[in-house]
Amino acid sequence: MTSHSNHPFHLVDVSPWPLTGAMGALFLVSGLVKWFHQYSTDLLYLGFVITLLTMIQWWRDVTREGTYQGLHTYSVTMGLRWGMILFITSEVFFFISFFWGFFHSSLAPSIEIGAMWPPMGIIPFNPLQIPLLNTIILLSSGVTVTWAHHSLMENNYSQTNQGLLLTVILGIYFTILQAFEYMEAPFTIADAVYGSSFFMATGFHGLHVIIGTTFLLICLLRSYYNHFSQIHHFGFEAAAWYWHFVDVVWLFLYISIYWWGS
Repeated sequence: MTSHSNHPFHLVDVSPWPLTGAMGALFLVSGLVKWFHQYSTDLLYLGFVITLLTMIQWWRDVTREGTYQGLHTYSVTMGLRWGMILFITSEVFFFISFFWGFFHSSLAPSIEIGAMWPPMGIIPFNPLQIPLLNTIILLSSGVTVTWAHHSLMENNYSQTNQGLLLTVILGIYFTILQAFEYMEAPFTIADAVYGSSFFMATGFHGLHVIIGTTFLLICLLRSYYNHFSQIHHFGFEAAAWYWHFVDVVWLFLYISIYWWGS
């Protein structure tokens, strides 16, 4: 057993979840293709259910290892920290590619789109309406998640839960407003390079908001069950890092695409 080893590292037990997670991802992507081309959602729903069940059970196992079995030692936690740092770094470069494409198209618009930006016929969003409200919401959520973190560092679990709950509510509110904006959009992803750049960048950011909100919701549940302490709460810390990353990306999106790009 790894718990009786003479080293501080965690050699994980055999687990089926990487395999079921890969199957879920395969069915999700295949289901999306089937939905787009054949208007059938059965495979998509199957992939979603497999992925959801894998997430629940894999997170349950990791929570047990770190909280009850004591396998997340200092060395293991440092590895997790570096893993999260490198993951967020990869996400930064992921979004850089979208910004690169946007500025490549907007700084020197081609003749095919009327040699102007936004392209001829495109009516952009007013940056002082829903986009500004969403900016305020995300900045406020950054404040509440920081409040929750500092409360946890001071052993104030009541305020930790309050701060996390507010952050989750703000994340859900942001997603609802983003969906409303998409439904009211006067252009589509097929409307020249502007539509492609807009919906790819803001859509993937919206996906990251949903992921971050889920991450924080799990942390809220774990905090409710007293899984975190003043010195042992990296799960929450990783969620806070990810949420701040989402905040910063939105600021760049708002300034470049909504405000400057309109």
